[in-house]
Amino acid sequence: MRRLMKFLHTMGAIGLMGAMASLVVMLGVVPPPSSALTGYALMRGAMAAVATWVFLPSLALMLVAGLLAIALTRAFQNAGWAWVKLATGVLMFEYGFVGVQGPMQAEAERAAQAVLGRADPATLAGSLGAERGTLWVLLAIATLNVALGVWRPRILRRPQAAGEGASQRVGTGSAPR
Repeated sequence: MRRLMKFLHTMGAIGLMGAMASLVVMLGVVPPPSSALTGYALMRGAMAAVATWVFLPSLALMLVAGLLAIALTRAFQNAGWAWVKLATGVLMFEYGFVGVQGPMQAEAERAAQAVLGRADPATLAGSLGAERGTLWVLLAIATLNVALGVWRPRILRRPQAAGEGASQRVGTGSAPR
């Protein structure tokens, strides 16, 4: 079960970071709505689709698999790095909704309305910088989480009860530290 949770957590992280990298690239090449409204609307629609169908499910998979891994693996419950990953994962989930998913869907809808003549194109593209910044911060946090999972530093280590020892340790297969 532990290997399954690790696999699912890793697959979620791969999808999440790939989606964020794709969104950063798309934000960099989106045409200005003042000169190419239809192109802008198409790009924003594509970005909303990536946020909805890749970013969000990957984020959910990563978080749920990580939570289950902590719940099922006693050694993770005593590992500070796992709790730091949990805290940053919950923050990523919240900011994924507030800073990525919501704004991308809202802007895609506004752009589609502007193409149809139901909204003012001058109100578009106001959130590009904020979205780009949010994605870079989330990418940095995701990279930190990968580093924590790979190197598993001894931070915030809770004391082990008598009888718990090396047999409860979960590592990368290397000798105990």
